Amino acid sequence: MSIAPETAHRVALLMGAATEAILWGPARGWVQTRHAGSELKCRAGSGQATYHKFDPHSRRHTITYGRQMVAAKFEGITSQGWLSTREIQGRGYFEGEVSTCNLLAHTCCHEFAHLLQNVSGERHHGSVHNAAFYRILDEMHTSGGAVAVRAFLVEKSRQQGIELPRSLMTLDDVRDQLSRFAVGDTVQFGQAPRQREGRIIRVNRRTCTVQGTGRWRGARYRVPVSMMRHSR
Repeated sequence: MSIAPETAHRVALLMGAATEAILWGPARGWVQTRHAGSELKCRAGSGQATYHKFDPHSRRHTITYGRQMVAAKFEGITSQGWLSTREIQGRGYFEGEVSTCNLLAHTCCHEFAHLLQNVSGERHHGSVHNAAFYRILDEMHTSGGAVAVRAFLVEKSRQQGIELPRSLMTLDDVRDQLSRFAVGDTVQFGQAPRQREGRIIRVNRRTCTVQGTGRWRGARYRVPVSMMRHSR
């Protein structure tokens, strides 16, 4: 199921609202005892980038939910390269069931876990998705926070006339996808106007390392296999 960019933007805003209402509300007091005066602002970005950022000067935490990330999680083939998909499957979140609804709710929890990890002093250079991070993320799922976020998204999206699919996705084996690519292949990835091109220089377990060509010469990318296609 594909969605229009404006719908993806609205969903990204709803994810921000869910994060602020369901996750930030109960944690705000605890966070402020450690980061006095700090607040959270969630926003919708125009690309795939989805991340948490803390500005020590303004004491503001910002979580950005990318519009293209939202759109990618409405289809099985473009959902497979995301860490959120592997976390749901590998750690048994939402009983290991991958659906658009579960992916978006889990993404909210994932980014908020980075906020709590930052406040706890457990985020270090080169050690982001570490044991401390997953203790926090596990707790959000076992405590019912993730289910509450999902319920919020379902209800608010319904009120806006947006359908968040809850049916299970059919996911291809990553190994089968990787078998379609080889070192030396010229590929494209990303979406206009941020589409890029390059040549595969390494095939990894779940991604390919791509050396940019043309206007992207000199750049190097690690690209989920589900987001690549052969150049014509």
